[in-house]
Amino acid sequence: MRVRLGTNPIAWSNDDLPELGGDTPLETCLRETREAGFTGTEMGNKFPKQADALKATLAAHGLELVSGWYGAELRKRTVEQEMAVMRPHLDLLAACGCEVMVFAETSDTVQGRRDVPVADRPVMGEAEWPVFLDRIAKLSELMAAEGVRLAFHHHMGTVIETAAEIDRLLSGTPDTVGLLYDTGHLTYAGEDPAEVAAKWATRINHVHAKDVRLDVLRRARGERWSFLDAVVNGVYTVPGDGMIDFEAAFRPLGALGASAGYEGWVICEAEQDPAKAHPLTYARMGHDHLKAVLGKLAFTIDTGSIPHA
Repeated sequence: MRVRLGTNPIAWSNDDLPELGGDTPLETCLRETREAGFTGTEMGNKFPKQADALKATLAAHGLELVSGWYGAELRKRTVEQEMAVMRPHLDLLAACGCEVMVFAETSDTVQGRRDVPVADRPVMGEAEWPVFLDRIAKLSELMAAEGVRLAFHHHMGTVIETAAEIDRLLSGTPDTVGLLYDTGHLTYAGEDPAEVAAKWATRINHVHAKDVRLDVLRRARGERWSFLDAVVNGVYTVPGDGMIDFEAAFRPLGALGASAGYEGWVICEAEQDPAKAHPLTYARMGHDHLKAVLGKLAFTIDTGSIPHA
């Protein structure tokens, strides 16, 4: 079972909250990403949007593009409309050799609203589910035909957040709808990541590894914070610095046997205030913890073929 370790630029510069690292140069983010030991990164707003320029920028730091976030509104759009909106992003990821797209259903989401508690998120009505499942199934098949698999991101503040909603999504769609397994979002949602991984291991095609600070989580729930307020106050951190047992969380990914376990990217991701949590320091911490845990579970860490520039 071979995995690769990557990260997300959100630790250096938060796209949703420019006050968190908005003045940090892209050069600093990429240099420190490689210094921490990662060989890949997901997309950020400061990255070039042309494939050739993007690949050259990343290659200069010994990095590859892993994927990039896409916020869909498939509850309100037809498959054809969604594909048209998605097209530039899909083409960019495909041109950069990405195998998966981070895909979230963000219609009516409250994840970016500081005036709304994350607990007041939208919920999909019974009549909506069959339509949504049919649309996402068809969309995923179109994406797969172009070589980029859909990795569905359950996310706080959206219509698919809980284990039950993940169950309904995956049980009602073909294998072309993959699951982005995010330990931090599941924990925040009150779920056990290990249980979700055990149930849906064969559908997981991308992994976000982030930890949760229990004391902050308790306050966020008790005081009904918005998602962004929880982030600002430090609900998330890197693996090894919070409450999550990553050995338990990752064990189901290798439980299928050496020839059938998870193979792909494991992304160390933690939305934090870089003024409080020095990005390089925490990136190294997360990288080293993931490397140790994955090694203990008999995963092989693939360092890739791009040399350090």
